[in-house]
Amino acid sequence: MTPSSLADLISALPEGDGWGPPPVTETTLNGVPYAPFSKGDKLGRMADWTADSKDGRDGRGGRQQYNRNYRDQQIYGAGSNAIFTAPVAEADENTFSVVSRETTKTRYGRGAVFTRGRGQRGARQDTRGGRNQPQRPGRGGSQGYGYDSRGGRNNAPRGRRFGWKDYDKPTRNRDASINIKADWQLLEEIDFNRLAKLNLDADEGEDIDAYGFLYYYDRSFDKQPVKTAERRLVPLDRAAYNVTTSSDPVIQELADKDEATIFATDSILSMLMCSTRSIYPWDIVIVRQGNKIFLDKRDNAALDMVTVNENAADAPADASDGNKDGINQPNALAEEATYINHNFANQVVLENETNKVEMTHENPFYNASEETEPPASKAYKYRRFDLSTSEEDPMYLIVRTELDAVQKNAISGDDQFVTVKALNEFDSKAQGSGGALDWRTKLVSQRGAVVATEMKNNSVKLARWTVQSILSKADVMKLGFVSRANPKSNDKHVILGVIGWKPKDFANQMNLSLSNGWGIVRTIADMCLKREDGKFVLVKDPNKSILRLYEVPAGSFDEDGEEETVPETVPEEE
Repeated sequence: MTPSSLADLISALPEGDGWGPPPVTETTLNGVPYAPFSKGDKLGRMADWTADSKDGRDGRGGRQQYNRNYRDQQIYGAGSNAIFTAPVAEADENTFSVVSRETTKTRYGRGAVFTRGRGQRGARQDTRGGRNQPQRPGRGGSQGYGYDSRGGRNNAPRGRRFGWKDYDKPTRNRDASINIKADWQLLEEIDFNRLAKLNLDADEGEDIDAYGFLYYYDRSFDKQPVKTAERRLVPLDRAAYNVTTSSDPVIQELADKDEATIFATDSILSMLMCSTRSIYPWDIVIVRQGNKIFLDKRDNAALDMVTVNENAADAPADASDGNKDGINQPNALAEEATYINHNFANQVVLENETNKVEMTHENPFYNASEETEPPASKAYKYRRFDLSTSEEDPMYLIVRTELDAVQKNAISGDDQFVTVKALNEFDSKAQGSGGALDWRTKLVSQRGAVVATEMKNNSVKLARWTVQSILSKADVMKLGFVSRANPKSNDKHVILGVIGWKPKDFANQMNLSLSNGWGIVRTIADMCLKREDGKFVLVKDPNKSILRLYEVPAGSFDEDGEEETVPETVPEEE
């Protein structure tokens, strides 16, 4: 072969500026090749180098699980990646055949039917360790004991299981417990993470004075009820009072004597001390007069109501959130729980005028000439706590605490003070039940599980009750378990049992820190003491874990103003 000159080689090159085969206009856009696609396809990747891997597996040896999200692209242009691959010998191409181009309908996610695995080796999948087809209970699945495909017990009575794919669940927007007006000045904004780090050790407290009287607790309620004879909750008309701090004549008298710097009731103080556990909105009115701080509440305030399943992962929904069951909405459940607690405390005492414990003074709020109902068994103890951080800066707090009954110690025979509260069950299968067990069948056999579920779903409510019991120095806290006689009706209830705890032991079980609560109280008080005399409002944000402190003009909560704001906040109480 004669050698060619350089000029011959150059003259043999094709004409044009580029090199390689000529471009094809069918699969190019301005000279750039692209993969054909349909307008209905989901474009997931700019370049996919794993689509045509060997035998349908990805480069790591696993199956192409991502195809579940892009399986619609298998219809048009599915083989277009061949444009970007290297040429294959024609002999290899002839050995390849397409079986089907139709898409296969595969169920993915919960309740999916998979037919691969060891179970394909034979029909005895149940005995040879093969994988059965998981079925959802209640839809043709097995109703016996065992676990379903999501790890839950098949026989467990429940509604929808939450926790899987809840990231796309729409957030609930709650309304504030009070209308924030334009002339209110925002002073502080504190998130719960900062509040949870506060810490202040306080003393056990000392008694200043005691008012009212107590009946003895009926120990027959502690016994396990007979299934054939359930004990009904009986409504009793007894005069009970929930007077705010500044309207209490005893506190006013103690304030005039300069007995303390901060004054509050146990209901208000417990809400503030347990604020980091709260979910629903609430507000506290703070009044500074001279060097004194009064923690007050508004009439018909949200913190007067007993909430239900406030801390549940799927709390009871409002009508705006699609809950059509009126009696299971947060407002209706709160009214029902408040009604149950009032009547339960009156029913579990033995009303005997000759056998009761009288305090030093009579009930300061009861007026026999005006009241038609007899007074309820209630003792008000005014107790003082030392919140000083140094001897040079003393600060004391006086709180009005409440006791509900008294009982004899089974060993020593001494009187023990008792607080009485009631948990209520509305419907273990309804939305918002928080995965609670059926109390009628599980309270005796699985008491620990029932109590643990209530600690989770009603963390803030139980924490407040425990704090109130510790503040009053109660020896025992009685928790009643009250359920509806019929889950579809909220006007008749039965008492299923009563369990007693020592308040401090119960606080340890709940991981409740009183020193953190005292730190929150002292911090809020210091914020107000730095300001001039006036009125402040501490508001829990309805949708965020934030407390906001506002300074409000004088007269914002007078009688005229209350008439305008209360009707707007009534449906928002939870």
